[in-house]
Amino acid sequence: MQFGIFTVGDVTTDPTTGRTPSEHERIRATVEIALKAEEVGLDVVAVGQHHNPPFVASSPTTTMAYIGARTKHIILSTATTLITTTDPVRIAEDYGTLQHLLEGRMDLTLGRGNTGPVYPWFGKDIRDGIALAVENYALLHELWREDVVNYEGRFRTPLHGFTATPRPLDGLPPFVWHGSIRSPEIAEQAAYYGDGFFHNNIFWPASHTRRMVDLYRRRYAHYGHGTYEQAIVGLGGQVFMRKNSQDAVREFRPYFDNAPVYGGGPSLEEFTRETPLTVGSPQQVIERVLGFREYAGDYQRQLFLMDHAGLPLKTVLEQLDLLGEEVVPVLRREFAALRPAGVPDAPTHANRLAAAGGRPAVDETAEPSVDRWTGTRAEDDNLL
Repeated sequence: MQFGIFTVGDVTTDPTTGRTPSEHERIRATVEIALKAEEVGLDVVAVGQHHNPPFVASSPTTTMAYIGARTKHIILSTATTLITTTDPVRIAEDYGTLQHLLEGRMDLTLGRGNTGPVYPWFGKDIRDGIALAVENYALLHELWREDVVNYEGRFRTPLHGFTATPRPLDGLPPFVWHGSIRSPEIAEQAAYYGDGFFHNNIFWPASHTRRMVDLYRRRYAHYGHGTYEQAIVGLGGQVFMRKNSQDAVREFRPYFDNAPVYGGGPSLEEFTRETPLTVGSPQQVIERVLGFREYAGDYQRQLFLMDHAGLPLKTVLEQLDLLGEEVVPVLRREFAALRPAGVPDAPTHANRLAAAGGRPAVDETAEPSVDRWTGTRAEDDNLL
């Protein structure tokens, strides 16, 4: 099972100090958080895509490439790649290039986005959101699998004899998760293609998550990709931790009360009771996350939102220390012990390629301490 973090790149005023970070500070903080995630042993860092203030996550591939050059092991992903307003040809080219640069150490999560004004900025209509997601992914799926594509659809100009370059690394397209909070059509789409389904269960109760994941699993089996239990599921979540649960609640409360996505709604106590948000000790987080299995089954990826609502960078890095040192090791052990035989591992480029009977384009048996691009040893690399 993979554990990691995701960020939406919000620029939010710290309610305890009144200070708002600059865009530059927020972008650099995203990189520092990603480096810390690898340092503490997490598996995945996912960055968002937003094109409106107060977010700075407008160019996920640029951010992923930079982080990828600074890291060696962690998988780079997207919290959302906007399949509705980003041209599928650009997605095929940009993420195809990234796949080569990271030697397969990446995947992406497709989503519609929920900011209405963004659609007309890119010549689209939010009322076509589902139809755009369905049609654009059908094209993207073909672009990565067919060397020559002839296409005609509703939302973009036709393609005649078109080849997307570069072709996928090792002939294997990047793994795709389809992300949705509330749209059954997206769960159906993920199931139809045999892709992963990422349910970002950060605002809804367990009963809703259960229904969405169950729909995806049933349809995945219906389309013949595997059994109900073998469907590839990822979940989101939100946590804030301190050694003492009372300290966690006291420290996080002003951020919760003033955050744009929470403020003026349910109380912190109501929200933590009705949604997966967990504010407390590491042990409370462990118990809560293990409980996700009761309504989502044995799943493959768990990502946490930790750097939002104006939390200062120092606090976020402290949270990552707790997550990596006290929470994730226990979750790895417990989930592995509970997982039945036959439930697949989380998808990676290496295990997908092996399952397809392919061979990597690069020699993965080479001495790992030598960078294959520069010939320098990792311990001597102080350039980045």
